[in-house]
Amino acid sequence: MLGHRLDQLIGNTPLARIQRLDPTGAARGNVILGKLEGNNPAGSVKDRAAHSMISRAMERGEIKPGDRLVEATSGNTGIALAMVAATLGLRLTLIMPEHMSIERRQSMAAYGAELKLVSREEGMEGARDLAAAMAARGEGVVLDQFANPDNPRAHYLTTGPEIWSATEGRVTHFVSAMGTTGTIMGTSHYLKEQNPDVQIVGVQPGEGAQIPGIRRWPKEYLPSIFEPARVDRTLDIEQDEAEEMTRRLAREEGIMAGISSGGAMAAALKVSAEVENAVIVTIVCDRGDRYLSTGVFPAG
Repeated sequence: MLGHRLDQLIGNTPLARIQRLDPTGAARGNVILGKLEGNNPAGSVKDRAAHSMISRAMERGEIKPGDRLVEATSGNTGIALAMVAATLGLRLTLIMPEHMSIERRQSMAAYGAELKLVSREEGMEGARDLAAAMAARGEGVVLDQFANPDNPRAHYLTTGPEIWSATEGRVTHFVSAMGTTGTIMGTSHYLKEQNPDVQIVGVQPGEGAQIPGIRRWPKEYLPSIFEPARVDRTLDIEQDEAEEMTRRLAREEGIMAGISSGGAMAAALKVSAEVENAVIVTIVCDRGDRYLSTGVFPAG
């Protein structure tokens, strides 16, 4: 058979070596590598979890072509689910806070997803509550990325092994933004199996910061897939730190990514300032073109 189905092209994303952002760390023998998840078909790391959750649910007979899925999302997971749903013949309703960027909403709609918006004040917690209510009324099947083990399993089976292989087992630190926490949970699980000394660093927003894709969850909404023991350390990143690093990534490294990637890279530099002869891998979660309307990349 010639070619591949689109969802079969997810993963095997490259590691880009950071060249200019960390000269003092480089002088101490540190290497920072960004895993370019924007190279996935729908443009983000969430392609992995979306495909895992949908394909495994179909394998188990829980959903079939023509069924409707309902999911709360802040953006990237929704885009990824919409792409996979389109590929596999499923219908999809996505619920998101109204203040998420217009590019993300347009991308979801382009794939054929139906959108429902909740207010900024209701936020992701309100979106999750509405998804659960719709499922209870029989209006669709909720995959629930926050509780679905097929989310971290995607990263245990793909992201972790790719990092281990690409670094030839030399990775010493893994730095990841924490949203649903699927990426950090699955990757940590795999890397710690290979070498328990690999340090896993989670990134969350400082108090009051609103960084798309990174969350500080209230206890009652903490994703049930999250296992605190799999994270060695958590770093808080402020809004201005994340946004400035996002701009620097584009200007100084040629990597145009989203704000959560800027937050993760800022954390990676904090780690680098404390160590030497380290191989630090961080997730560059998505592409920056879906954030143009936010003003993070000023035109003048």
